[in-house]
Amino acid sequence: MQVAILMIHVAIAIALVVLILLQQGKGADAGASFGGGASQTVFGSSGSGNFLSRATGLLAAAFFVTSLALAYFASQAGQAPEETGIPDAELVEQQQNAVPSLDEGSSGMDNTAPVLEDSGSN
Repeated sequence: MQVAILMIHVAIAIALVVLILLQQGKGADAGASFGGGASQTVFGSSGSGNFLSRATGLLAAAFFVTSLALAYFASQAGQAPEETGIPDAELVEQQQNAVPSLDEGSSGMDNTAPVLEDSGSN
């Protein structure tokens, strides 16, 4: 689920960049008085302002929603499991009894270190 939302989030971010780059700045209206007004007929007589502005607003809202969803998933992943707390005394005692101590010597290993003998050939 998180991977799907992340992929949608990246696609929306790319679409937002493209839509913002397609929009004209406020200073571009001055060029229309010199014969550049015919270039806005693709989006109708009202120009591309309404369509691109609405599409940008919708994509920005979707970007915020996916950002919040990803933040929620990230916060849930960092939390500890719900069944945390103080373990039972019996469980702790069983675990302590299961681990042999070093004092007992019940491991079957020889705890003596080997002695190096002096050969006397100096």
